[in-house]
Amino acid sequence: MTDILMPALSPTMEEGVLAKWHVKVGDVVSAGDVIAEIETDKATMEVEAVDEGEITDILVAEGTEGVKVNTPIARLKDEGGAAAPKPAEKPAAKTEEAPKAEAAPATAEAPKAEAAPATAEAPKAATAAAPAPAAPKSDSGDRIFSSPLARRIAAQNGVDLKSIKGTGPHGRIVKRDVEAAGKASAQPAAALASPAATAAEPRKAQSLAQMGIPDGSYDLIPLDGMKKAVARRMVDSVQNVPHFPLFIDCEIDQLMAVRAKVNKMLEPQGIKVSVNDFVIKAAALALKMVPEANASYTPEGIAMHHNADVSMAVAIDGGLITPIIKKAETKGLAQIATESKDLAKRARDRKLKPEEFQGGTFSVSNLGMFGIKQFTSIINEPQGCIMSVGAGEQRAVVKNGQVVPATVMTVTLTCDHRVVDGATGARFLQAFKPLIEDPVAMLA
Repeated sequence: MTDILMPALSPTMEEGVLAKWHVKVGDVVSAGDVIAEIETDKATMEVEAVDEGEITDILVAEGTEGVKVNTPIARLKDEGGAAAPKPAEKPAAKTEEAPKAEAAPATAEAPKAEAAPATAEAPKAATAAAPAPAAPKSDSGDRIFSSPLARRIAAQNGVDLKSIKGTGPHGRIVKRDVEAAGKASAQPAAALASPAATAAEPRKAQSLAQMGIPDGSYDLIPLDGMKKAVARRMVDSVQNVPHFPLFIDCEIDQLMAVRAKVNKMLEPQGIKVSVNDFVIKAAALALKMVPEANASYTPEGIAMHHNADVSMAVAIDGGLITPIIKKAETKGLAQIATESKDLAKRARDRKLKPEEFQGGTFSVSNLGMFGIKQFTSIINEPQGCIMSVGAGEQRAVVKNGQVVPATVMTVTLTCDHRVVDGATGARFLQAFKPLIEDPVAMLA
């Protein structure tokens, strides 16, 4: 028998949502068969069986959130092998969430709270989603060894782990040690294991009530994984990155004329080049002309990227994702148009692979199609810059002492000052502007 584990679909993935099962108990699967769909904060991906055999147990119910990486989600009986033991007979996963030393608490409900095999019952599924606080340290700076459940209970009940002597393996602090400290004994086991998000809801409602918004006058929509991830990354970026914007106006009448001719040529192939495709190509060429802008800050030094991997912001249900046109400086407009259309569609369907949206050296965010004239974007760390593209509109400009109409597009470059200073950002925009205003140069 074989445990099928929750896969890590990206290097940074810690948990995900088991969105859908494609198999049921009793089904026989072969290596390569799609058995489930997993949702991360960015995409939905299919999980394939790696062994042949019969599905004997579904350990995590369809729709369960917060399933930790490497948690058993199902069991497979190999051909001729014995069936796997039921989850109740032993902890489902040999992870830090369920050490054997914690398998004998006082009540019958506690093993379900600690073993973390998510099931169809909502309380158990929610237990797997509850994040544990980081491991604390003693006054001397040494790590205090404690289980995730013990840390979570201690945090919920104000227990200082520094004052507790652990009775688990090698002196590790476990659940019973925290309860013995006298702080957690007043709460039932179910409350101790409740997810942090549940406790947070009354605080949100209370906060709105304090601002004069009465309870019952609004609907509270829970944050999904993507919303939480985007919120966390944007707050970190604004707080940690010393950023500044640079603005420039570009006349795009020639671009619009060239685009019309290019699209007419590509019409038999079913390819249509957008203004944003021109922007991506021009940005990539400008990055090669001013390589100092194609860089990222790291504590060890400034990373100078070899290629212009341009991330393009795509709005999807529930959030934002930035699929990447890799080595955009080497690709023609038709190829960029084809790739961008495909990436945007799969992004909205949440079918992107991790390598298609993780990384990138520079970002482009375009709100011109919404009529937004000018805006400033938040830097997508660890990239050094992000370009915000507004709508092209007819404006009065002065040429040779005469006021004439022109189609003008405002572009904003937000820079990480640790990587790209004002002069470097200005040189990048000086390289970008003529490429956009005379796009024939990009076709050569």
